[in-house]
Amino acid sequence: MIYIQIFIAFFIPSIVGYGGGPASIPLIEHEVVSRYGWVTTGEFSEILALGNALPGPIATKMAGYIGFEVGGVLGAVIAELATIAPSLILMIVLLQLIFKYKDSPRVKRLSKIVVPTVAILMAGLTYDFIKTSYTSNGLVQTIIIAVVSLLLLEKWKVHPAFVIVGGLAYGALFLG
Repeated sequence: MIYIQIFIAFFIPSIVGYGGGPASIPLIEHEVVSRYGWVTTGEFSEILALGNALPGPIATKMAGYIGFEVGGVLGAVIAELATIAPSLILMIVLLQLIFKYKDSPRVKRLSKIVVPTVAILMAGLTYDFIKTSYTSNGLVQTIIIAVVSLLLLEKWKVHPAFVIVGGLAYGALFLG
C-alpha cells in the first residue's frame, strides 16, 4: 500500500504542477507533509535546500530522496517514475500525433518555424560556450578543443559521448 501512496503523492503534483519543479514544490509539500505525514515542514525545507544545492530538476531529486526514505530503493524508483510519468506520457502522445500528421501542411509549417528557432538557440548556446572557454582557457586552448572536436565528430565520425569524455580528460590533464 505504501508504494501506491508514494506513486500518488508524486504523480498528482506532476500532473497539476504546470511550470515544472518550482510549481510542483508546494503540491509535493502538501502531499508528503500534510496528507501522508512522511516528513515535517522543517524536514521538507531541508530536503528542498539540499535539492536546490544539487544539479538537475528539483522535483526528481526530492522524489528520489523522499521515496527512498519512505519506501527504500523501490520507493525511490516509484517516486521517480511517478514524477516523470506525466511528461513522458504527454511526450509520447504528442510525438505520435506529429508522426501521424507529418505530411499535414500545418505540421510542415510548424517544422519550418521550430527548426530555425532551435538552430538559433543552439548557436547562442555555442557562442556562450566559446566565450566562456576563451575567458577561462585562452584562445589557443579553445581553438585546439574546437578543431579536434570538429575533426573527431565530422571527419572520423567518433560518437559524441567519446568526444565529451576526451574533452573532460584533456581539461583534467592540461587545464586543471
